[in-house]
Amino acid sequence: MRANVVKRLLLALLVAPTLASAAGAALHLDRAPDVQGDKAALQNGARLFVNYCLNCHGASFVRYNRMTELGLTEEQIRDNLMFTADKVGEPMRVAARSTDQKQWFGAAPPDLSLVARARASGDGSGADWLYTYLRSFYRDPQRPTGWNNTIFPNVGMPHALWQLQGEQVLDHESNHLQLATPGELSTTDYDKQVADLVGFLVWAGEPAAGFRRTLGYGVLAFLLVLFAVSYALKKEFWKDVKKN
Repeated sequence: MRANVVKRLLLALLVAPTLASAAGAALHLDRAPDVQGDKAALQNGARLFVNYCLNCHGASFVRYNRMTELGLTEEQIRDNLMFTADKVGEPMRVAARSTDQKQWFGAAPPDLSLVARARASGDGSGADWLYTYLRSFYRDPQRPTGWNNTIFPNVGMPHALWQLQGEQVLDHESNHLQLATPGELSTTDYDKQVADLVGFLVWAGEPAAGFRRTLGYGVLAFLLVLFAVSYALKKEFWKDVKKN
């Protein structure tokens, strides 16, 4: 009996990766541009988040004053980005109460502080998922909000950026999206705005990532110098030993 249980567990462990791979094979994600080194892009992403996302979604793990790391002053943050708080040290919480959101939407929209990290999978990074998702909305009169999404079928969220992108429709025969009504931006400009917004969400998930990366390079450089000095000392020491 026990041997059969062990065999089944081993079989499940062997088959699980195959099933997971097969389940995700149909999901195609576009590669998100990496803007982590571009402070102007991250500042623009913060502006987009505050104006289009913070009405429903918070980023409560990030305090407003952390955005000074993006090159903004506290005065700029207060004047242009703080609509849901009184002090610059407060978290980026959503203005609406969760009880009201549950009544309006059926469920409170999730906090987006860690969404880029949470969406990472074998199909691509969390940035790739978000970048594709925000460009994959289309009109669907069957949905309560009037919107659907090709990589998140039957999504409950409406297309918050539709005025910028325009309205897409899904060609069910080819399963491709087509722009039916142009928005305020061209496709190229809209993709750039989405890349900046996604870049900000990636940064929000780990604001210290840039510092840790820089620190890591510094540590590696120190170790290389230490290795060179240690090797030189070793050669000098063994030179005298060999002579004796």
